[in-house]
Amino acid sequence: MAEALFTALIFFGATLISSTFGFGSALFAMPLLTLLLGITTATPLFGLVGPTIASIILLRNWRLVEVGSVWRLVLATLAGIPVGIWLVTQVPSEIVTRLLGLFLIGFGLYRLGNLRLMKLDSARWAALFGFVAGVLGGAYNTNGPPVVIYGEMRRWSPSEFRASLQSYFLPTGLGILGSHALAGLWTERIFQLYGLSLPGILGAIAIGGWINHRLPIERFQALLSVLLMILGAMLWL
Repeated sequence: MAEALFTALIFFGATLISSTFGFGSALFAMPLLTLLLGITTATPLFGLVGPTIASIILLRNWRLVEVGSVWRLVLATLAGIPVGIWLVTQVPSEIVTRLLGLFLIGFGLYRLGNLRLMKLDSARWAALFGFVAGVLGGAYNTNGPPVVIYGEMRRWSPSEFRASLQSYFLPTGLGILGSHALAGLWTERIFQLYGLSLPGILGAIAIGGWINHRLPIERFQALLSVLLMILGAMLWL
């Protein structure tokens, strides 16, 4: 019972982050779930939750998705994944993840200083950022940061940011979910924990959406910068 309660609390926190900002649930939840349940349970369990979060958010916010960017991001990410798989055999993962962590911390500090990156006026830049995301995702399961930075440089509003990121993560999440099923990783225990966590997940989606729609742009950007710094620090753990 305690295991199920802690699992539900972890997913509530992860979903609240993702529903508010559009990303961050995996980096928040996976280290905690792995400690609590073990990697063989944590991985397929989160594989069920990730697409659940994205699907529900998109059902209510699909009109806010910047389609011109998202399809380019998805296709370019798919092209970058094989390069990432090759890269993981050449460069130790610890080096790259720690460099990525430092980059996120530095980027967060840069944003907190009220400095702004150049604005990208064309969605065609999505191909470059999506490819880099694919490389990082294929090698180290960290495809989110390049897409977050792209959204920042496109000056997406909080609502557009949240919806567009979820529409990007949904195809990837469904692919991962399918691979877990084919690999035989689903068990009765996983579905029990998923079912017990679902009410908290739905509640967190509603609360996060309420927060997202009421955050002023400036406050959203400041909180986003802090979140990037926290997630960057977690890559060093």
